[in-house]
Amino acid sequence: MAEMKFLEVMRGRTVFPPPIWMMRQAGRYLPEYRETRKRAGSFLDLCYDPDMSVEVTLQPIRRFGFDASILFSDILVVPHALGRDLRFVEGRGPMMTPIKAQDVDALDGLLFHVNLEPVYETVRRLRRELPPETALIGFCGAPWTVATYMIAGHGTPDQAPGRLFGFSHPEAMEALLAKLAAQSAEYLIRQIDAGADAVQIFDSWAGVLDEASYEAWCVKPVAEMVRRVREKHPEVPIVGFPKGAGMLYDSYRAKTGITALGLDWSVPLPQARRLQALGPVQGNLDPMRLRAGGKALEEGVDRILEALGDGPLVFNLGHGITPETPIAHVEAMVQSVRGASR
Repeated sequence: MAEMKFLEVMRGRTVFPPPIWMMRQAGRYLPEYRETRKRAGSFLDLCYDPDMSVEVTLQPIRRFGFDASILFSDILVVPHALGRDLRFVEGRGPMMTPIKAQDVDALDGLLFHVNLEPVYETVRRLRRELPPETALIGFCGAPWTVATYMIAGHGTPDQAPGRLFGFSHPEAMEALLAKLAAQSAEYLIRQIDAGADAVQIFDSWAGVLDEASYEAWCVKPVAEMVRRVREKHPEVPIVGFPKGAGMLYDSYRAKTGITALGLDWSVPLPQARRLQALGPVQGNLDPMRLRAGGKALEEGVDRILEALGDGPLVFNLGHGITPETPIAHVEAMVQSVRGASR
């Protein structure tokens, strides 16, 4: 059986046309997802129901035949499994009781894996049900990004509450990030044990930090996660996605030990090419080009393939697909990538 194209790229090989998948590929732009979501009752119920989670994870694979499938879940199941409350409010997103500095020591990992067993069961079923040539990607949020939601209690435009917490309570922030790093690494290890072929760490709010905070709150915890995962699974690829990191992308791979760099759409292609010379990259089509379709989409695809197609590349978006994106545009993107020639 031929090796999965995604894993070939993760091992530093050039595959052309490159393997393709999309962040948030199981989501609201698909009518079948919206129907399943209605039946689930709540978003958390959907995340914790293996039957439904498997179904929505497989939906984009059935439609588009992507080369990789990513577990359907949410980054905030980690603090939820540690005993923090969590709910999703329509139109507002995740809501939590903000954590205080004095609450950090009380985070309880005793039932962590028990609480997350439905997720591990989803991974086991997915690996059995996915086509053998389709890679299964597990994931979690990076400690800094998860911490920002725990501190503010919800999403904010620039995560000012998280930054203020870190500056005002540096010891509590260090302790919180250390706990999240340890538990998140265990979470990834269990996903790999259950059948994930690779894992991705999403640091969606890396771009709001100054350089010193980025080193302390983004790089250091992710490096610890990678160390822990590699102790148990040294050969499993780890994708890091420090969205918005700009020039700080340049040292992220070396400092954290990740296998591949996920690039957001703002990364210039000359920089992306420099990063690719050091190992695999993933990205980085602007999701708005996909939503717009037509010439904007065609030009975006062509530029990425021209700049990065002769090295190890996983074609992806520079962030998640938006709910308003027409399915026909996704089909056109897949056709453009797979029909490309050198």
